[in-house]
Amino acid sequence: MNLITFNPDGLRVNSTAAISALAKEKIRMQTQRYQRGSLSLVKRTSKPDTWVYRYYAAKNGRRVYKKQIVGTVVEFPKRKDAEKAVTQLRVDVNDGAAFAPINMEQLAAHYQRVELPSKAYSTQEGYKNYIEIHVLPKWGKHSLSAVKSVEVEAWLRGLKTVRGKLASPGTRTKIRNLMSAMFSHAIRYEWAARNPITAVRTSSKRLRTPDILAPEEFQALIQELPERARVIVLLAGTTGLRRGELIGLRWGDIDFKFGQADVTRSIWRNVEGDTKTEVSRRPVPLHRMVIDSLRAWRKESIFSSDSDFVFPSIEKNGAQPISPETILRRQIRPALKKLGITKRVGFHTFRHTLGTLLRQRGIDIKTAQELLRHANPRITMEIYQQAVSAERRKAQNRVVTGLIPAGLLQHPPAPSEGT
Repeated sequence: MNLITFNPDGLRVNSTAAISALAKEKIRMQTQRYQRGSLSLVKRTSKPDTWVYRYYAAKNGRRVYKKQIVGTVVEFPKRKDAEKAVTQLRVDVNDGAAFAPINMEQLAAHYQRVELPSKAYSTQEGYKNYIEIHVLPKWGKHSLSAVKSVEVEAWLRGLKTVRGKLASPGTRTKIRNLMSAMFSHAIRYEWAARNPITAVRTSSKRLRTPDILAPEEFQALIQELPERARVIVLLAGTTGLRRGELIGLRWGDIDFKFGQADVTRSIWRNVEGDTKTEVSRRPVPLHRMVIDSLRAWRKESIFSSDSDFVFPSIEKNGAQPISPETILRRQIRPALKKLGITKRVGFHTFRHTLGTLLRQRGIDIKTAQELLRHANPRITMEIYQQAVSAERRKAQNRVVTGLIPAGLLQHPPAPSEGT
């Protein structure tokens, strides 16, 4: 029997096969539309109650009901906790569907899945923390069109850390830039027509100028340290390597013949990943004294093959590098305290010190940018603009000498009352 019917477009259909094809197409269109699915709590007798996410999926032209375990009430005590975990699942389930985020929470999930994997691991973790701790609690349920520039700016101005302190200008700027990147992602996928964050004003001015070590302080420090810590500090201070790049070095990365280190990875919290930027992957020159120190340290180290870390963790049998915080806490800071140096010193201090000394020695900014491997010359400029007090005083004295009579310079008048 040949059935006659009409499809949704009004066209005549003359076979059961065609009707079946239309049904399959309807199912395909239904499963391709964005679906939220459902989250429910399943009671267990011998195990903790479990959160289960249910949704539909297309399989062999059919609409199949599927479910996925999210976790137990031990992991997610409240529904809102489980809902946060489901957000990423929804994006995965709807991959390839006509997905359009209805709020910032869904946009953040898509951004994390698509954009973050291409970034350095430390950057990924930092962005995830900013999204989870700051962005989603305030803006998660807002639709993209409901996010207004003035409101975001006011929110950032009063933003506080988890400890209740006002967030630093640098932190506020990073969150602002992250939100801007999320909206740029939305524009690229044609989910938004404009980026409201471009009009948001923030200041990244530091609350305090980073400490740097004077040459004599650096010299005293490396003489006070045991061999391994001494080589680490010597390498950090003369190359400006970031701490993740520093501990990520393997012996095969050190070219003793040509006197350079190939920077190909960065390690953060024992996770090996890419360097911060593409420019960061450039090799760094090593001074002859540093080469000699590395050779001597390699002879002492029990992990000295090309595949071994230059600074391995003995406790982890060389499978992981030493924790930079451990070196700071147990050796570098006690040595500074013994020397009477009260400055706040971290591994980035050595990078700032090198940048400042390059400026003092009159090294041009382009060369300094290449040595420090900055992707943006503006970053190098900011370091160069941190003039040293003694240098500024010397420059000022030269000018004042030409402006004020010698007699007044020798006997400056005392300020009168009320001035």
